[in-house]
Amino acid sequence: MAANKISRTGGSAKAALQCQTHPPQRILVVEDEPDIRLLDTEVLSESGFQVDTAENGLLALHTLKTGRYDLLIVEEEMSTVTGMELVKAMRSQAMMVPVILVMGTMPTTEPNVNQWPQIQAILLKPYTVAELSMTVKEVLRVAGNGANFWFAPPSNWQSPVCSRWVSALMM
Repeated sequence: MAANKISRTGGSAKAALQCQTHPPQRILVVEDEPDIRLLDTEVLSESGFQVDTAENGLLALHTLKTGRYDLLIVEEEMSTVTGMELVKAMRSQAMMVPVILVMGTMPTTEPNVNQWPQIQAILLKPYTVAELSMTVKEVLRVAGNGANFWFAPPSNWQSPVCSRWVSALMM
């Protein structure tokens, strides 16, 4: 039995050491709707991520300048600064944090790739907890392998317009 106690203690010490050497990945969630912001934060926190939030793009830009993040999840349709405006400002300041852009709908106009800053994935509302978790894990996995500017199409898209956008963004 003593061997079991030593093994468990050693395992706990090893886990504690891993936590110290590999702190949780940090995610910034930028969403102007409080309920969605809270839900996303709870889901990601329960998955082991350290999550900070901002209710608009201006606060998010300030937060990104003062902290280090592994991922940004940003709502496109915000009133103060849109998600795309935030990402363009980040990229112009050489902030290369991977981005998941959350959209209520895909644009209906033809895609112009030159107008889109580098994003790694799109989540279409309404999305499920599973879709959020899967997209976050995949973007972080790919970014961890050094492929910062890979693009993942939304997992819940099924329209021809969305297919054209995804094809254009993947180029």
